Amino acid sequence: MKILFLVRHAKSSRDDPSLPDRNRPLNDRGLHDAPMMGQRLSRSGVKPDRLVSSPALRALTTAQLVADAIGYPRQDIAIDDSIYESSPERLLAIIRGLDGQLDCVMVFGHNPEFTELAHRLAPEITEMPTCAVAELHFDTNAWTDIGVLDPVKVKLDTPKK
Repeated sequence: MKILFLVRHAKSSRDDPSLPDRNRPLNDRGLHDAPMMGQRLSRSGVKPDRLVSSPALRALTTAQLVADAIGYPRQDIAIDDSIYESSPERLLAIIRGLDGQLDCVMVFGHNPEFTELAHRLAPEITEMPTCAVAELHFDTNAWTDIGVLDPVKVKLDTPKK
């Protein structure tokens, strides 16, 4: 079984228009929602083998806050530059390229790519609001099957649930 979590970054601030997009921080709501979603994941017993994040501050901060809540070491979060300003195809390539020894991976990034990829993998997911967590279980031993096989279990959680 391969378990994939797609996590859209929490709500970010647009208060400082002089900041480059990559440097936008989380706003107060984002700083509240990310740990809350991490606590929900922790209560569900989620123990990912790897967290992979976009380098953008808002995505990385979301990953760090979730990591804290689930007991995953911040220093072990992998940063993949290609997640930022990506495409659903590129994201799928990243996922298919994951180490086969990993069984559960969380990827943190951005819309519209995350909603598009989630919808491609599980058509019932039509929107991923900020800090949404899509959980997809695939009956396979190979990440290369993701996008070929349909998931056997799909769950979408959002901060407003």
